[in-house]
Amino acid sequence: MLLLNGKQVAESVRARIRRDITISLESGVRAPVLAVILVGNDPASQVYVRNKEKACAALGIDSRTYRLPPDTEAEELLGLIRALSTDDGVDGILLQLPLPGGRKSRPFLDAIAPEKDVDGLHPYNQGLLSSQRPGLRPCTPLGIMRIFDYYGIGLDGKRAVVVGRSELVGRPLAFMMAAKGTDATVTLCHSHTRDLAAVCREADILCVAVGHPGLITADMVKKDAVVIDVGINRTADGLCGDVDFAEVSKVVSAITPVPGGVGPMTITGLLSNTVAAWKNRFGI
Repeated sequence: MLLLNGKQVAESVRARIRRDITISLESGVRAPVLAVILVGNDPASQVYVRNKEKACAALGIDSRTYRLPPDTEAEELLGLIRALSTDDGVDGILLQLPLPGGRKSRPFLDAIAPEKDVDGLHPYNQGLLSSQRPGLRPCTPLGIMRIFDYYGIGLDGKRAVVVGRSELVGRPLAFMMAAKGTDATVTLCHSHTRDLAAVCREADILCVAVGHPGLITADMVKKDAVVIDVGINRTADGLCGDVDFAEVSKVVSAITPVPGGVGPMTITGLLSNTVAAWKNRFGI
């Protein structure tokens, strides 16, 4: 059984990013600039933002964090987003989610300039994805595709099952795996899927992203399948994924651990998108 080490893949990708930035800086191009907007005091969001700041600093990306109080008015937040969207000194914009008070994020995500949408969530970028045209992709699916590339896991002709249809992971991942040139045959499952276990057992590649600890058990997985566990669940015993790792790992050919699998690739996807947006701006 092959353990798919996201930390190892992330370092490989980050080394390439660091090299590209260094070469461009030496030629006189300014460093990439990422603007991060954090509304409120959510502890998990605070940790995520600090991790992103550290990752940017390590690669030579200028990370600028805008911290706003939880009661920030919608117009003030929209004004900041619009200002950053038209600022030539900013290459990428990230709105840290979730927003406090259950506020809907969609109006604010839609206000981000598509070319600076490093989360890949703007309708324009989602349209580029669905029409198989180049563009900024959601960070976690982008990271998962890098894991496949790094370990030489071919998807051509494979039967893939994605459990979870969120706009952050499930839906974009299904599009990316089924795209021409990747060519997996993808089934997208959700809470209304009948006999989920039977569908999962058909998968050569099984990707799970629902936020349900231990949802996928060994009897739901095909022998020698590849399993990508996107879930990160906090339990009394610590972090765990959506897959029963101890049992499922006994029957598969490869699997991502939690933590240390997909997680490191999400921030790496953000870094990759920031550098891609920067390169597009300067024609690098």
